[in-house]
Amino acid sequence: MAKLIYLMRHLRESGTDRKLQQLILELSEASKYIAHAIKTGEMGYAGTSNLYGEYQLTLDVLADKIIKERLDHTGLVSYMISEEMNGVTSSHKNSMGPYSVCYDPLDGSSLIDANLSIGTIISVMPGKQILQPGKNQVAALYFLYGPRAALIYTVGNGTHLFVLNDAYEYILQEEYITLNGFGNTYAPGGLKQKWTSKHAMFIHYLEDNGYKLRYSGAFAADINHLIAKKGGVFTYPALKDEESGKLRLLFELFPMAFIIEQAGGAASNGTMRILDIEPSDFSQRSPIYIGSKKEVRIAGKYLKKI
Repeated sequence: MAKLIYLMRHLRESGTDRKLQQLILELSEASKYIAHAIKTGEMGYAGTSNLYGEYQLTLDVLADKIIKERLDHTGLVSYMISEEMNGVTSSHKNSMGPYSVCYDPLDGSSLIDANLSIGTIISVMPGKQILQPGKNQVAALYFLYGPRAALIYTVGNGTHLFVLNDAYEYILQEEYITLNGFGNTYAPGGLKQKWTSKHAMFIHYLEDNGYKLRYSGAFAADINHLIAKKGGVFTYPALKDEESGKLRLLFELFPMAFIIEQAGGAASNGTMRILDIEPSDFSQRSPIYIGSKKEVRIAGKYLKKI
């Protein structure tokens, strides 16, 4: 019988910095409370809106509060920002902490009433500066709340998957996950009538070559599908009325790009690597093509067509 490997042991044996270990472990504890709240909590609206004018669900607000308090408790975080906050928040425990954190506390929360998988997405940057290119990240992780709660993380040494067992401990399921060079599924975001002709040509290529459509509406769930199936592509493109697409660099694209690249995949805005983008605004958005290298490369070719 294989010996169980817990998250703490995996972090320690991988040589992760002790302070970063502590931060990731605190976040894993936060996720357990969120998972419990999703199973047992009230589903309704909080009567407030976030920084971007999106109506907040009660669980959005609760998840944000849980993570914020856990981050503050560590004394390791200088600044933090989430999709639910009205700006950057400094830690009252240690404003000189070695890390800054960006997070989406409950990605896909509008799907809760449909009982579909949703998640939490987190990016950890070094120092007190939040506006840094994604390639500077020291860690990225997401939690998926589905039939099983799962944690996927990277600290720049591969991408690793853990599942939450009955004792509420994260147990290693698969380490050094590797995507295939190509896949057979695609997840196309955005309204079809708002796609550009170049993006539509890329989607037609996928359909003509037998790719299966798999799209849930929750970014964490769709990325997890790529990882579970070891390939494929997720897209949320530039739209005719919104050239920057929908998804945000700091909270969603940077962490997922880091995770996918560490699994041997690729992430691009169609013309350049996501992790090389220099953010200029906390709410900055970008188109995204992420997954197996072949599909991301082909997307780039279609988007460059005149």
